[in-house]
Amino acid sequence: MMNTRREALRKILTLTAIMAVPSTTTWAAESNQQFAYVGCRTTKERNARGKGISVYRVNQSAGEWTLVQLLEGLDNPSFLAFDRTQHFLYAVHGDFGDISAHEVDPVTGKIRLLNRQSTGGKNPVHLVADPTNKFLIVANYATGSLATMPIQPDGSLGAVVDLVPLQGTPGSHKTQQKSSHPHEVKFDRAGRFIVVPDKGLDKVFVYRIDVSTGKLVPGIASPAKAREGAGPRHVDFHPTKPLAYVINELDSTITTYSYDENSGALAPLQVVPTMPTSFTGDSTGAEIAVTKSGRFVLGSNRGHDSVVTMAIDPSSGLLTPVSWAPTQGKGPRFFAIDPSGINLYAANENSDSIVGFRIDSATGGLTPTGTVILTGSPVCIVFRETTTA
Repeated sequence: MMNTRREALRKILTLTAIMAVPSTTTWAAESNQQFAYVGCRTTKERNARGKGISVYRVNQSAGEWTLVQLLEGLDNPSFLAFDRTQHFLYAVHGDFGDISAHEVDPVTGKIRLLNRQSTGGKNPVHLVADPTNKFLIVANYATGSLATMPIQPDGSLGAVVDLVPLQGTPGSHKTQQKSSHPHEVKFDRAGRFIVVPDKGLDKVFVYRIDVSTGKLVPGIASPAKAREGAGPRHVDFHPTKPLAYVINELDSTITTYSYDENSGALAPLQVVPTMPTSFTGDSTGAEIAVTKSGRFVLGSNRGHDSVVTMAIDPSSGLLTPVSWAPTQGKGPRFFAIDPSGINLYAANENSDSIVGFRIDSATGGLTPTGTVILTGSPVCIVFRETTTA
């Protein structure tokens, strides 16, 4: 009975969300803009204070974010991703089992709900469109699977065409590693392989997609093994060198891997703590990004509440911690670097703020810009730079 009532309520909320957004024909025309889309957790089970997906017009020179839309009626719209044309925005719904598809107005930046589609699992946490823009690949965290679903011509999503369970022995953490927990699906720089850090199995899987069918095919190489209890979470790639960097959530480290772009094979080279040696509190790793210059790796710490800057050795690719910048909030689950590569925005989930920083091109250090956006339980930010036709 409870499930029936919840499903009925969700259908009502979905209808409300559709009705809350005006038709694209009524949206006022504006000049080219940069827009930021923020996903926020919403449910009481998560002790969340967010209301949905917020759309902001961003003036980087003035450091101003202006709210242009708040799309409510969505459960935990957490991680967001555009299709390859940036005409459509997709959101996973944390703790549930579906994805919502949204049309993006190319002028105003506002979004309009198209449909919702089951992921074939529970608690989807990450998603990405394949390079041909035919399929969306999703990581189902709670049920340990990867799903693919077709992107229809109108941007809506079709039913799951492939559902792949991830196999392996769980790690040693008693509560966080009881089974497979894929936390990200990310294509490498060439768009050939999908790299999947699995927090529950202490492995990093590699897949490729058959774009004629949407089926996922395991990579040639065996999954890369992380340290026991590390909890691989997110990955990013060096812009020019065959290197991948994985932030490990549970032991707060970053692993440097050599990356074979022909086979997708990952070989560990180094493991470095993301926190100062003097820190004795509890903290977990969250987001990771390599700067456009390829000189630095940045990673966020929840508990220490900071973003660490690590310098990349230009010859070996190995990391050396350089500095730690407090995020001026609690629980920086996520951060995003804007399209310029100059500005970083830290999403402090537990203190309801997004805080702006300038990345020093010489040192990789972060300096607060004074930009602070107040919004409930922010967990993801994606940017749309221009009015893509």
